[in-house]
Amino acid sequence: MRLHRLRITAFGPFGTTQDVDFDALSAAGIFLLHGPTGAGKTSVLDAVCYALYGSVPGARQGSGQGMTLRSDHAPQGARTEVCLELTVAGRRLEITRQPPWERPKKRGTGTTTEKAQSWLRESTPAGGWKDLSRSHQEIGEEIAQLLGMSKEQFCQVVLLPQGDFARFLRADAEARGKLLGRLFDTRRFAAVEQRLAEQRRTTEAEVKEGDAALLADAHRMQQAAADGGRDPEAPLPVLTPGDPGLATEVLTWAAVARTGARERLTIAQCALAAAESAQAAADRHLADAAELDRLQARFAEARERAARLHAREAEQREREHRLERARKAEAVAPALGLREAAEAEHRRAAREEARARAHLPETFEAAGAAGLAAAARKAAEELGGLASARRAEQRLADITAERAALDRQERADDDLSQDASAWLDGWEATRTALQDRVESAQEAATHAERLAGRLEPAQTRLDAARRRDRLAQDAAAAHERALTAREHATATHEHWLALKEQRLAGIAAELAAHLTDGEPCAVCGATEHPAPARKTAGHVDRGAEEEALAAHRAALESRTAAERVLGDVQASLAAATETARGGEALTGDEPTVEELTARVEGLRREYAEARDRASALHAAREALAQAEREYDHRVAGQQEAARRAASRATLREALDREQDSLSAELAHARGTTGSVADRAAQLERQTALLTEAADAARAAADTAERLKAADARLADAAFRAGFDTPEAAAAALLDDARYRELQHRIDDWRHEEAAVRSVLAEPDTAAAAQRPPADLPGARAAAEAAGRRLRAAASALDAATGRCAELDRLSARTVVGARGLAPLRAAYDRVARLAGLAAGTSADNERRMRLESYVLAARLEQVAAAATVRLRQMSSGRYTLVHSDDRTGRGRSGLGLHVVDAWTGRERDTATLSGGETFFASLALALGLADVVTDEAGGVRLDTLFIDEGFGSLDDQTLDEVLDVLDSLRERDRSVGIVSHVADLRRRVHAQLEVVKGRGGSTVRQRGGV
Repeated sequence: MRLHRLRITAFGPFGTTQDVDFDALSAAGIFLLHGPTGAGKTSVLDAVCYALYGSVPGARQGSGQGMTLRSDHAPQGARTEVCLELTVAGRRLEITRQPPWERPKKRGTGTTTEKAQSWLRESTPAGGWKDLSRSHQEIGEEIAQLLGMSKEQFCQVVLLPQGDFARFLRADAEARGKLLGRLFDTRRFAAVEQRLAEQRRTTEAEVKEGDAALLADAHRMQQAAADGGRDPEAPLPVLTPGDPGLATEVLTWAAVARTGARERLTIAQCALAAAESAQAAADRHLADAAELDRLQARFAEARERAARLHAREAEQREREHRLERARKAEAVAPALGLREAAEAEHRRAAREEARARAHLPETFEAAGAAGLAAAARKAAEELGGLASARRAEQRLADITAERAALDRQERADDDLSQDASAWLDGWEATRTALQDRVESAQEAATHAERLAGRLEPAQTRLDAARRRDRLAQDAAAAHERALTAREHATATHEHWLALKEQRLAGIAAELAAHLTDGEPCAVCGATEHPAPARKTAGHVDRGAEEEALAAHRAALESRTAAERVLGDVQASLAAATETARGGEALTGDEPTVEELTARVEGLRREYAEARDRASALHAAREALAQAEREYDHRVAGQQEAARRAASRATLREALDREQDSLSAELAHARGTTGSVADRAAQLERQTALLTEAADAARAAADTAERLKAADARLADAAFRAGFDTPEAAAAALLDDARYRELQHRIDDWRHEEAAVRSVLAEPDTAAAAQRPPADLPGARAAAEAAGRRLRAAASALDAATGRCAELDRLSARTVVGARGLAPLRAAYDRVARLAGLAAGTSADNERRMRLESYVLAARLEQVAAAATVRLRQMSSGRYTLVHSDDRTGRGRSGLGLHVVDAWTGRERDTATLSGGETFFASLALALGLADVVTDEAGGVRLDTLFIDEGFGSLDDQTLDEVLDVLDSLRERDRSVGIVSHVADLRRRVHAQLEVVKGRGGSTVRQRGGV
């Protein structure tokens, strides 16, 4: 990762926009970032971290959330912004971030809050920028993936805080473990420790759960083995979950409990057999007593029923006499029914006769049935004679309707003939106009086809002319860029030659920089160097020359690319010009876009007009065909109307003759009524009334005769049945319900009498009545006592059987549980050993080192080895950092760090180093840690590093050695920025970025860079 440029606006102490050119500062290898306390040196590094990760490092973390990043010196309308340009993983990127801020409202008073914004762009080969994302999350993921480091790792590896590493040197193992764990992300090893511990707790819980299940089953067996609430003969041992041998103890006790339960089962079976025999004898005695008591009660009940029957004997005789009279009256019932029916029929016939005679004239009041029938026949004969008159009257009405229809047809034909004549008068003019419309539309269609063929080439020329004008502008711009690229290439070439010449002039100072007392000179071979050449101000080293050469080569590539783009644009311009010319003569001016546009628009208008006219062709043809069909229809209508007029005249004469004949016939048939129909209706009503009255009179006479005959038959039937009068026979009759009720009561009395005689005649019942009363309560009490003894014995047997079955079931489940618990206990032992080993609590872990500490110890050993390379050079070979796994507090080991002093040959703790020694030791440790973390993060190159403070504690010689170590980083193409306010560094480091503070905010000044 190499930083190129940084632009800061309204950020931290910087009220205005400040630009930092890291390319110029990094060219010298080492540059100094200095300024007075509080000026904002660290804010420059905060801006770099904020651009990459969206938040600032260290204790300033909280300010990354918004408004506190904004400078108090910024103008009111200036937006806080940080823009960083860098190269990472071979890609040149530009990151811009703006935190949220409160700005004044554009309208009204007060402020409004705008959201944070971010942009990520990438440089393109053509020299421009391509937008990649504007999402905070996507930019964060992309940068984290390219760098391969979190913000914490970046702050430790790139922004080297010496204070933190000084504390790291003096810290205990736990503090070192936290820092290393954060840098190397050993959370997965801690997760392994936690996972093993969780598995140990889980398997331990499963084992205890299994033991608890065994103990629960054992307690259930103890409850099941208890006999009548008494404890079992063999008490259950006192056990707790997790005790070794718990399963064996439980299984042994269960076997003893099952044996005792089976003994008690045998005893219960014998007791049940004895109780069953006693119960059978008691049941037999109770059955005999119950039978004797039943027979004695049956005899007493029969005696009581016989007494009740004797008391109701007179009542029974009365019912039998009443039933006998009802049976005799049943012989008279048919005659009674016939007489009642004849009487009802005669009353109905008399009412009908009176109603029918009420509708007749008074002349028929005294007429009998025969006279009424004769009058009806006479009216019917007269009605039959009106049938032909009815048909004549209907025909006369039809003739009138036909004449009216003929009149309507005549008027309609006259209207049709007149309308057809008027339409046919203008037929020739109409046909000529329609034919002209068809011909005009056909001509327009032909013209539209010709215009369509001319419009497409004209549009192609117009598009080419527009492209020609646009390419002409692009060609001019490309020509300007090509000229600029040529001039830039020439300038960079001259600059490179000038730097090369200056370097050759000062090459002696560059060679003298590598001279060492006692070693031969590479030029003259002398081992003494009394007056080596010194670098003067503006000295050009090899790096500056190579940088100028690289710039010249880049300028040549830019010139070639610009010339290639110019050629492509000119070729495209020539093709567009030829197409826009469209085969016209080469003389004269090129057609302009306006001319071609006017030509295309004219063709389009003509084409649209012609197409609109041509679209009426189909409608014109349809109108002509419709008019021709209408002409044929009008002519045919006129001819048909003439034929209908001739036939109507003949038909009208025939109707007139028939009407005169029918009128004379109807005048005689109507009589005094208005019409034949009225006369016929009058006769029909008269015939119906007379016929109805004659029928009613005959029916009344017939029903009177039948009533007399029914009276005679009824008197004869009552006499034969033994009744004095018909009324007495009617009173003796009973309806069906009363008859059944009376018969049912007689039958019940007889059945009861027979049942009583039967019971009194039974031998067993009579014999039981002669015996003493039965002692049923005593027999029942004896049977109940025997039953209780039997139930108690059965309950005891059921309890013993259930106890044995429950003990067998629980014992079987206990055996299964013990078998399933064995692999769980083995797994628990294995996991417990692994968890104790990983946690450092196991006796097998001699150094009591946790798994995460073991991994961090390996990383610390790598860091110590990488730091020692630079520490030896800084300390002139005196100090070496080594990793120690000796035990420390609480008996743990693994993260010790010692320093070996070559002057004494002894190893001592890093806390014994002096202030200056602690600084360069921590610096060496920081650089070593940066190398190791870089490799751990995937080998991302870190071409720019920053070291914050600590140089003030070094003497001149040690400071030179430290600077030599930092300068050696350039061999790996790195640049180091030193953040310090030590005045001596300003003389030793020429490339400087100074932060100047003032009342209006801080500003930056850059000098000494290339």
